[in-house]
Amino acid sequence: MIDSHAHLTLSQFDNDRELVIQRAFNAGLKHIITVGIDINDSQKALTLAKKYDFIFASVGVHPHEVKSMNSETYLKLSELSSHNKVVAIGEIGLDFYRNLSPREIRIQHFRDQLQLAREVSLPVIIHDREAHQEVINILREEKAETIGGVIHCFSGDYTMLKASLDLDFFISIPGTITFKTSGDFHKLVQDIPMDYLLLETDSPFLAPHPFRGKRNEPAYVFYVAEAVARIKGVSVAELAEITTNNARRLFNLLP
Repeated sequence: MIDSHAHLTLSQFDNDRELVIQRAFNAGLKHIITVGIDINDSQKALTLAKKYDFIFASVGVHPHEVKSMNSETYLKLSELSSHNKVVAIGEIGLDFYRNLSPREIRIQHFRDQLQLAREVSLPVIIHDREAHQEVINILREEKAETIGGVIHCFSGDYTMLKASLDLDFFISIPGTITFKTSGDFHKLVQDIPMDYLLLETDSPFLAPHPFRGKRNEPAYVFYVAEAVARIKGVSVAELAEITTNNARRLFNLLP
């Protein structure tokens, strides 16, 4: 199994990061993608990926942080992305729930980071919170189907799902699928084609039941897999094989 989206470099793991990674390895995870949220964090993600064979990194600037981006930022992202342990540009996108950067700046840097991904020939990891139509519009306008990527921690409706699939994007399911209040989300997951499905933890956030409210970690991706397998009517082993192959295909990971 692969945790396609975690943030192992954040401070929540400072006291026991190596133990968390060891638990993930012991639990049978084949790979973890640790995802950058700004330049410094992206550098930390790559450093961590270099240390562990089964960890890979993405580099990018989260919409909350784009107000500090400049030409040097893009040069550094381009430099980081040239390393073979970097498998995506992200997490990038739009967030209209928390307006921590001016809207027009967020939109421009979303476009610019999509263009960077095209230049360095890497897929993108998309953050979308309460910005479904704007995200889809920009992905269409920037011809993101030629880049490839995943809508991480999917929170959209059926219209967003269909538009994402039309762009040939993968859909990643987080621990919220295990919550008792996630009935409508179950119906949406039923409509996701198996060959476009990814699993994630978004560690240290969004811990699945029975750890809801506590710190999340990559080993808990198995709880996500169990919930999705029940919804899809397949075994956990079958779901693990399919989603692992999907992640390998998207991120160009060797078996």
